[in-house]
Amino acid sequence: MSLSLLHPAMAVGAAQRHPGWRKGGRGTMQIAILPEISAIFVLVFARVGTMVMLMPGIGERFIFSRARLSLAFFIALMLVPLARPLLSVPADMPGIVGLLVGEILIGLIIGLCARLVMACLQTAGIIVAQTMGLGFAMTVDPTGGMQNPSIGNLLTMLGITLILTTDLHHLAIAAIHESYRLLPPGGFPDVTDVMTLAVRSTAQGFALAVQIAAPFIVFGLLFNLGLGVLARMMPQLQVFFLAVPASILGGMFVLLAVVGVMMNVFLDDLGSFLRQFTGN
Repeated sequence: MSLSLLHPAMAVGAAQRHPGWRKGGRGTMQIAILPEISAIFVLVFARVGTMVMLMPGIGERFIFSRARLSLAFFIALMLVPLARPLLSVPADMPGIVGLLVGEILIGLIIGLCARLVMACLQTAGIIVAQTMGLGFAMTVDPTGGMQNPSIGNLLTMLGITLILTTDLHHLAIAAIHESYRLLPPGGFPDVTDVMTLAVRSTAQGFALAVQIAAPFIVFGLLFNLGLGVLARMMPQLQVFFLAVPASILGGMFVLLAVVGVMMNVFLDDLGSFLRQFTGN
């Protein structure tokens, strides 16, 4: 609405309070920077939102989507001043779309690699359940929505609880922040580096799963060896009916004894994996 359509007294008063209104050029508010800031925020939110949806602890499925989106929104809002000098917004739409796809890919790569390491708990749970004879006991995994052994779901939920309790999710947020230093925006990530990171994450996840389940692997070998000797010494004994409850009971005692060490090993390895993104 122009000043000529206002009441004369209101127009005079407004002109006295804001003399720049009647000036052109330098007195006019410059809003040309707003589209650039909006584009930068969308690009930052694309990377941060993808990583938040996949990061351990803060990106689990049972956490409300609105809570995860709100967390990604505020983290992106804080990272905009950091990313603004690194981002040069192209003038054409294909350039902006390409930059947006690159940011989504970077967030997807880092988030999936962290998720591969996090999956070691389910892999270890499968090994433990097969060793104890509880591989048939399946329940729905609240983090993935699929049926997995109950021991694996127990270890996964325990691991997520410890991640939040020990503030390891703060390290995940720091990894999001430092990702702009390791993988600056401006293009697609190198395929060789991506494949190397994926292979290393997968190998670390499987190695960590075997390391966590190592006490149960030893227990299963010794238990089955003892059953074989017992079957040879007493052929009339129904070894199967004796083995199943004994393996479950013995496995529970082993789990009670080593669960603290298992979780400590998991937290240390996950922390070291996230620290490689923070440079510590």
